[in-house]
Amino acid sequence: MSDNSKKSWPEVEGLPSEAAKHKILADRPDVQVVVLPDGSVVTTDFNDKRVRVFVDKADNVAKVPKIG
Repeated sequence: MSDNSKKSWPEVEGLPSEAAKHKILADRPDVQVVVLPDGSVVTTDFNDKRVRVFVDKADNVAKVPKIG
């Protein structure tokens, strides 16, 4: 069962981006997952249907993904 109140995914930090994306969407199928290189310039708007996943050069999650 999905948990629509989940807002961050510390358990995926360090995982490959595809594994992280799969886990996030399993928990929250209502969100859009956006994978970006760590350090990317992003907009400051808050979107409760977006999760940004920042990855390092090896395509592993560099920061805890969260709603926003």
